[in-house]
Amino acid sequence: MRLIHRSAAIDPEAGDPTAPREHVLADDVDVADSLLSRTRGLMFRRSVPDDYALVFRFETADSRSLHMLFVPFAIDAVWLVEGEVTKVKRLRPWVGLGWGTADTVVELPAGAADGVEPGDSVELVE
Repeated sequence: MRLIHRSAAIDPEAGDPTAPREHVLADDVDVADSLLSRTRGLMFRRSVPDDYALVFRFETADSRSLHMLFVPFAIDAVWLVEGEVTKVKRLRPWVGLGWGTADTVVELPAGAADGVEPGDSVELVE
């Protein structure tokens, strides 16, 4: 699976002037699809690879929170509603907190979501 980011901004260098900018955020993607994997998240890991993402999917959009308890490295968190970015935040190790409205939340290594902004789209491609 891959996680693809498409900027809402137009890419002036593309052959098609209406083409959005697109790049891969992660090539190594895990989906937290069980209660245990959702509860554990990235806790107790020492690090994650640069091309890694952990995706949390939910049935409906609602207020979703993240904490960094027992996570010893910074991450970028991206909240999505139907593939559209609603919020992006860098969370600090151990003490970071974040919340936003989402039906999907993505956790990435710190810096991986640089350039991702509300209004952009992020898609999980299998």
